[in-house]
Amino acid sequence: MAPPLPYLRTLIAAYLDRNPSERDALAGLLTDLEGAGPPAERSAAPGHVTCSAVVIDRHRRVLHVWHGASGGLPRCPGGHVEAADVTLLDTALRMIEAEVGIARSFLVLTPEYQDVPIDIDTHDIGLGPDPDPDPATEERAHVHYDFRFLFRLADDAPDVAPRAEEVASVVWLPFEEVTSSTLRDKLNASGLQVELVPVNASAVIHDGHGRYLLHLRDANKPWIWEPGCWSLLGGGRERQDRTLHETIVRELSEEAGLAVAGLEPYAVENVTGSLGTRVPIQIFTGLWNGDPTRLQLTEGVMLAWVSPDKFPYMTMLESTRALLERHAAEHPALTAGGREPAENASGRLLHVVGVHLYLEHEGRILLGLRHPNAPYAGGSWHALAGHCEAETATECLVREAYEEAGLVIDPADVELVHTVHMRERPAPSPPRVQLFFRARRWEGTPELRETDKCVAWRWWNAKDLPEPIVPYARAAIEGIRAGRTYTELTWAR
Repeated sequence: MAPPLPYLRTLIAAYLDRNPSERDALAGLLTDLEGAGPPAERSAAPGHVTCSAVVIDRHRRVLHVWHGASGGLPRCPGGHVEAADVTLLDTALRMIEAEVGIARSFLVLTPEYQDVPIDIDTHDIGLGPDPDPDPATEERAHVHYDFRFLFRLADDAPDVAPRAEEVASVVWLPFEEVTSSTLRDKLNASGLQVELVPVNASAVIHDGHGRYLLHLRDANKPWIWEPGCWSLLGGGRERQDRTLHETIVRELSEEAGLAVAGLEPYAVENVTGSLGTRVPIQIFTGLWNGDPTRLQLTEGVMLAWVSPDKFPYMTMLESTRALLERHAAEHPALTAGGREPAENASGRLLHVVGVHLYLEHEGRILLGLRHPNAPYAGGSWHALAGHCEAETATECLVREAYEEAGLVIDPADVELVHTVHMRERPAPSPPRVQLFFRARRWEGTPELRETDKCVAWRWWNAKDLPEPIVPYARAAIEGIRAGRTYTELTWAR
């Protein structure tokens, strides 16, 4: 069974929303969509759908194959829809593997286009003036509507090579040399970023006592992601989302009527999506301790609190299990009474690393006023700060400065000027190592880019710091001005 008509109508509507000037060129296809026969089937006449894969690499080149026997120009891998193809993307992915041996797991949908074709090309397949079918193929002259989907090739993908008998060779062409004029124009005008960036967002939501909020997804629905699995809440970025933070806030609200204050980026994970393609996901983390049975679940079967000791006995993607177990190891649980987590048998206790920007201009220091509902230090002044993810401390500093305030800083222009080793009492979190870096140079003026975290930036005289201010931030600033490089806070037992 070929992809159904409702799916095709939705896909073409999304394409024409981006390319309204092409409605006349696709008039024949739009007419076919109102007919009785499915235009995705190869037997459909007077025209039918084909699919191609536009595979780009990190050098802004597009993969082409050359069919030596048939002559003509190199083209992108592609072909006809088959009965087993649930979507047109399945057709494109099947043809990539069949013609050049690239597995789906090495392909990533781009955030700019996702599952909408970048181009739909219309071309005649002429079989000469004779109206009778071609004796070899039994096909009459007809029209191909070629749906072209965009994929980014992962950097760790193996070398591509011809696999199908009719493919003579492969060639990578820069955007300016792409053989299809319509595709070439769209690529050159797209402003496409070829870096691999997340297109989805999910949330690790925990209660501070070692339990995680997990979502049991519907089973027996092969077209959805992770059918029948316990997973994180989240979803794909939509066109109205300016950031992936907006994506996760929207998804939590839409899927469960859930609002979690103070969501913070945690990690970027690569998982396998429902199509078998690679999906980079921005993982956020947040603290919530409500009753999941009272949430208005609109997708899936149920929400429940789960402790890590249950993970091995649950149907769950291995990548999800590993992510949650890593988070649990980094965030030892509080007991029900709010006491500190015990040290493990070896006496080790993991520490969290935080980075902070010490920015000084004409004797004044930049501080931000935390949002009143922020989970930590709400309503207090604090340095621009964040937690290290899978990155160095200076990389974290540069990322946080840009994400939170739009400041551009070169890692070569920062220096470590103070360290605070602290353990808060009572302990709501593990011990922390707080690193303060001075930026000697930067570009930009501080702006509010994450208003759920910070509601104001202001330069303060270092001798007259505002109140309330986060205590360890004050201690660090005073230490820097006094020439000290290290402070310990609240470690008395």
